[in-house]
Amino acid sequence: NTIKMKKTIAIDMDGVLADIEAHTLQLYKQHSGVSLTKADISGNQEWDLVPDGLFHKFVHEPGFFRNLPVMDGAIEAVEKLSQEFEVYIVSAATEFPLSLSEKQEWLAEHFPSISWRNIVFCGSKSIIGTDYMIDDHRKNLDPFRGKPLMFSAFHNQGQNHHQRFDDWKSIVAFLENELVS
Repeated sequence: NTIKMKKTIAIDMDGVLADIEAHTLQLYKQHSGVSLTKADISGNQEWDLVPDGLFHKFVHEPGFFRNLPVMDGAIEAVEKLSQEFEVYIVSAATEFPLSLSEKQEWLAEHFPSISWRNIVFCGSKSIIGTDYMIDDHRKNLDPFRGKPLMFSAFHNQGQNHHQRFDDWKSIVAFLENELVS
């Protein structure tokens, strides 16, 4: 009698579960009166997401990480993946110490089925040893020893170093196919 171990997935928060782009664009409009679309910021680097260095200001304000909207399809996808995989939420949260409690509260609200045991707040994700990692940053995917899955974001357009996914539906389809093969 062998126990079948579930394959493991590390899922990033910002830009993958949480729609940091939409939230930042909304804050920018409130702050400047200027409306930008996701197309307007495509190809920008993260710190240049919006003009005037405001992204740096926004991420250091209390409430920024707590009030991020959930990425379309993320809740349903995580629920579905959790049936077949051991899912871990992994965030390089220590870069923004204010974000630690906000991210924990955000996850408790939007992903209550994820146990605190499956939440990893770290500095470098190079320590993560899951079978798969879903992330929007090459700096996290490049050193990863499992199978890296790049979630499309404004700052990673044109980067084709890893298999790219534009939405949660395509990631779920890919991972379900991985189970079969």
